[in-house]
Amino acid sequence: MNIIGLVGGVAAGKTLVADCFARLSAEVLDADTASHAVLRDRDVIEEARHLWGEGIVGPDGQIDRCALGRVVFAPPPQGPRERRKLEEIIHPRVRAQFLQRIDQLKRDGPPRAVVIDAPLLLEAGWGPICDHIAFVKAARSARLSRALDRGWSEDEFLAREQAQLPVDKKEAAADIVIDNSGSPEQTYAQVEAFWKRL
Repeated sequence: MNIIGLVGGVAAGKTLVADCFARLSAEVLDADTASHAVLRDRDVIEEARHLWGEGIVGPDGQIDRCALGRVVFAPPPQGPRERRKLEEIIHPRVRAQFLQRIDQLKRDGPPRAVVIDAPLLLEAGWGPICDHIAFVKAARSARLSRALDRGWSEDEFLAREQAQLPVDKKEAAADIVIDNSGSPEQTYAQVEAFWKRL
């Protein structure tokens, strides 16, 4: 069973590439979805309340992700410092979930591949889990345009980009590059070609 880690710049199209792998029968583990679930754990909510105060929790008793985003993506030095605290809470829990799921898949009759879609895969130190690292490439102008289409401001895009490894370092760590600057069909064709090589 091949374990493929997806990396790329902000709004490069990692979700599209993960969907392409899923169409080819890979199991996709989505770190964003897993992280959002972790933020609903009672112990995590209490830890967040302790670190950042009552303003981080909404009227429903859940973590207000917009309020949390304002804390962890604040300008340096505060933002990076608080973001590290958040990552120390979330990353070990998500990693444990993923390793448990991978072990279960190995026991149950594994798919040909498991794809880990994690924006901070390399930053979290999860590279050694993977047999392959796939870098999703797109021009910065295209990525910014996609982020703006999602409703982000340019400042939000910059803050998220600065919170990650530079894209050239991510690309250097990869053994496959998938160019997502064209149509979805062109992206799928590249994923399919890599899949066949597996």
